[in-house]
Amino acid sequence: MNKNFKLILGVIYTICLVILLIVLFRYFDFNNLSDYAFIQETSRDLIEYKNKNLLFFVISFFIFSVLWVFFLGFASPVALVAGFIFGKWYGTIISIFAFSLGSCLLYLFAKAYFYRFIEKYFSSKIIKYQELFNKNEFIYFMIFRLTGGAGLPFALQNILPIIFNIKLKNYFFATLLGLTPAVFIITSFGTGIENMIDNNKSLNFFDIITEPEIYYPIIGFFVILIFSYFIKQKLFKKY
Repeated sequence: MNKNFKLILGVIYTICLVILLIVLFRYFDFNNLSDYAFIQETSRDLIEYKNKNLLFFVISFFIFSVLWVFFLGFASPVALVAGFIFGKWYGTIISIFAFSLGSCLLYLFAKAYFYRFIEKYFSSKIIKYQELFNKNEFIYFMIFRLTGGAGLPFALQNILPIIFNIKLKNYFFATLLGLTPAVFIITSFGTGIENMIDNNKSLNFFDIITEPEIYYPIIGFFVILIFSYFIKQKLFKKY
């Protein structure tokens, strides 16, 4: 990559990230998340707008989700909103493709800019898995995704694999398949919350845990945790 182009691209990325953080913390009031009336009104406005402008809304949400992941955002809140707005099936499909694409873009960006830094500070901690990944990088990276990326923040899950130099095709499809179960559970949870709001139910703890659309995803989440534990014990025990 040309050095000047690389510098310009890096500056643009940094500026966009700073702007995103300023907008998020300056114009978004997190206290509103505890205001049920605000949540109810906002959700109805969003769904009404989606119903009137479906194609535009889907494309906009998809692009936003890709950029959100690219700029180091957490995936879970976006998946929750996707389930809330689009339902668990469409929400899952939109989310996993957006997250996979955004992750690939971040992977390529980090590989171009931060490979030496990550290799210097993190390679000693994960180089022991190099042999394992070399056997079948697709399968083991998919398992890495499936098991929650060893508990790492989503952005780090996307960046650290540059040490293994995973092929982009394998990175994309392993991410797509590996994220699907967890994303489906989160979008299902979002759908359950939307159904409660749509039926004018209050969002108190008792109502949440007794709503099938809510507690099924919670059960599914714990199943994945248990499954992930046994997978990690079996495959990564000697490492």
